[in-house]
Amino acid sequence: MYRYDPVGFQWTRREWLGALAVAGLAVPGFAPARDAAKPARSFHLCLAPNLAASDPALLEMVRQAGVGTVWLAGFLYGHRPYSDDMLRSARAAVERAGMEAELITVPLGHPGNSLGLPDGNSPPSHWRSALRPDGTQFTGTSLHAPATAENSAALGHLRTLGFRRAFLDDDFRLARGPGEIGGCFCAEHRGRFLRAGGYADRHWNELLDDVTQRRATSLLRSWLEFTGDELTAAFRTQAKAFHRGLGIMAMYLGAEKAGIRLKDYARVPFRVGELMFDDRSFGPTKGKTDELFGALFHRRFADPERAFSETTAYPADRLSAANMAAKLAVSTLADVRHTMFMSGLTPFPREHWAVLGPAMRQHAALHATVAGHRAHGPFKHHWGEAERTVGNDRPFSLWLAAGVPFEVVGQPASDGWTFLSDFDARELASRADRIPSRWICRPTAKTRPVGSLVVGETLPELFAFKNRIRDQLSDVPHVAEDEPAVCAWYPAVGTVLVWNLAEQTRDLTVVHGQRRHPIRLGPLAAGSVRLS
Repeated sequence: MYRYDPVGFQWTRREWLGALAVAGLAVPGFAPARDAAKPARSFHLCLAPNLAASDPALLEMVRQAGVGTVWLAGFLYGHRPYSDDMLRSARAAVERAGMEAELITVPLGHPGNSLGLPDGNSPPSHWRSALRPDGTQFTGTSLHAPATAENSAALGHLRTLGFRRAFLDDDFRLARGPGEIGGCFCAEHRGRFLRAGGYADRHWNELLDDVTQRRATSLLRSWLEFTGDELTAAFRTQAKAFHRGLGIMAMYLGAEKAGIRLKDYARVPFRVGELMFDDRSFGPTKGKTDELFGALFHRRFADPERAFSETTAYPADRLSAANMAAKLAVSTLADVRHTMFMSGLTPFPREHWAVLGPAMRQHAALHATVAGHRAHGPFKHHWGEAERTVGNDRPFSLWLAAGVPFEVVGQPASDGWTFLSDFDARELASRADRIPSRWICRPTAKTRPVGSLVVGETLPELFAFKNRIRDQLSDVPHVAEDEPAVCAWYPAVGTVLVWNLAEQTRDLTVVHGQRRHPIRLGPLAAGSVRLS
């Protein structure tokens, strides 16, 4: 039988006291991390400055919906598409509408035209392209001089226009996309890497082979450290130029393999990367659980008060209002305090706000009941070093829809059931030490720890597993029905949050011991159950 064990986490006394403070528990001499008089959730929107300056009706619409801050695009991969006067005018218009105005920059570009600019995503001609391991070039996410210097100069200037917070956005990374082991493999970076590590020329071909085969060797780890050093140094130079208030957008699931060494950004504003930007990708149940899985992972590194979402639609009209509203549940469950709506430089359809406004208010109220409290449960969310360094960013996430409470763990847990994605399964199978965990792997994991259970990543197989262990869940609140739903349990406040992942209204039942708590949830809606 699974039992909630609050002392199962090996924290230091300082960490324990800090956790209590974040949770807002009554400990003499320690104040809650969040002022109870202030809402846990805030809402933000990114807009093109020319639109903000010329459309007061849009600004009033979003303000009434609940947006408090508008982030304006300023410097885009080497270009200044908007003049100082335009940015001043946009800031003034936003402030007249009763909102704050802040800054978004795109420091390196993007392999695709993610903003919708007429000239695509091309940096200026004196910025160099990146080279992949196979020798092909691609535009964007390349870090050569003078990119950092020109970004720093732009940020320093934009600071003089009155902006006090800024995000390095879409995308501050050194890989084309999720799952790719990044860095620039050009002759310049090759020479610097070999000299820095004291490697011989022959090691370069070994590294390229490690990258191709996704082997987490010491040589490949050195490459990732080298790449991380370069990206972190670029961030710190730009942060110094902006003085304070600079944050990053982290790519979906990290990632260290793209140079984003997450621990380096734990104390700055942090946008939690997403991937499902249209109905086709977010619509399937696994699209939703993948999105939630990534947000839960990132929150291991981001203070909730500094955590922003990447609630993005791209192209702007490809994510329905219903799905955009459903994305709010990801931030609620992951305790991401700030929702950032974005759609490139084209706003999403205005009729979305009639749906979003009520959903924003509902999630703000729901979030307030659990903000600062940690979810607990027998299903363990684990995204390990192997996946972060050499994995393909395909998480085993669908178990989140089984209706069983979960918790996020940085290391394999000794209780409950730990779900492993394929590269973590391969790495743990090779470890000499035996970790006393109950592993669950997918059939696609060809190498698995001894004694692992194999469960297919399908709802029927996951529901069958839940029914096999139901006797061990008697002390754990869980959804009784075999319907796709996320169930998060917060013992400190006696509350369960349930997110209905179906596109139809569902009558669900949270079972806790001998008690049954019915809850009716609309399509893709979330709600709470107070346990008693």
